[in-house]
Amino acid sequence: MRVVDSHLHLWDPAALDYAWLEGPLAHTFSDIEIVDDALDDVDEEVSIFVQADPVEGQSLAEMRWVDSIALQSGVVAAVAGARLDRGAETEQHLDALSAHERVVGVRHLLQAEADGFARGAAFIDGARAVASRGWTFDACVRSSQLSDVTALAAAVPDLPIVLDHLGKPAIGTVQTPLRPGAEWLRDLADLARHPQAYCKLSGLPAETQGEWTDAQVAPFFDAALEVFGPERLMWGSDWPVSAVTHEFVQGNRQRWLDTVRAWAETRGVDADRLFWENALAFYGIR
Repeated sequence: MRVVDSHLHLWDPAALDYAWLEGPLAHTFSDIEIVDDALDDVDEEVSIFVQADPVEGQSLAEMRWVDSIALQSGVVAAVAGARLDRGAETEQHLDALSAHERVVGVRHLLQAEADGFARGAAFIDGARAVASRGWTFDACVRSSQLSDVTALAAAVPDLPIVLDHLGKPAIGTVQTPLRPGAEWLRDLADLARHPQAYCKLSGLPAETQGEWTDAQVAPFFDAALEVFGPERLMWGSDWPVSAVTHEFVQGNRQRWLDTVRAWAETRGVDADRLFWENALAFYGIR
């Protein structure tokens, strides 16, 4: 089995500053740690690094740091941090990122912005600048912001967009699981009507503090499969964020892989497409 982890975070608080780190995540998760948590029963494994939100002004330093550990970590490509609402400053930042060969896309962390932010003219101009470079955009949003991603897809149809973590729907807890909500189902379907939009089967463990059951998450996978089809879904671990309960749990990355793989088998989804081909195609990795 071949696996592209389409959503891997790495960080080192001794190298960069992260205002959001706390508790069990306030530790180093770098090349040594990811090698120690490597997947089992996998013939080939590579990863796509997704920016880990260091403090503003450190996005370029983050890419330099990732480049320095990429070979040891299995990172073949990177989604860099970029604010897309800064006009000429955005263009200059994207130009600087282009010096890093691993950069294939960017992420402006929309979940930290107000609803409607991605509909603004300045942001859309920045998104067009990303598209003009042949790069992708990772949309990390709260479920209430899903319609904003759809509006962005309509405004910039040549920008490949991947929805991180299925748009963070409410899935409840192990004790009281929730079914997919009507608004999330509607908004997910609206986004999927845009052919340049993809979806990551990632991040749901973080929405339940690292505890879940296969039966709890399967209806959300089913909904994504119905609207995106098997050719626009990809697997991501969201490591180490999704490997945490009250402490970091080594092996939760493997468990998430096993959860998605078991679901795919029961639904007749081709594993090589879901775990390998789709991510490489979306990010333009050859």
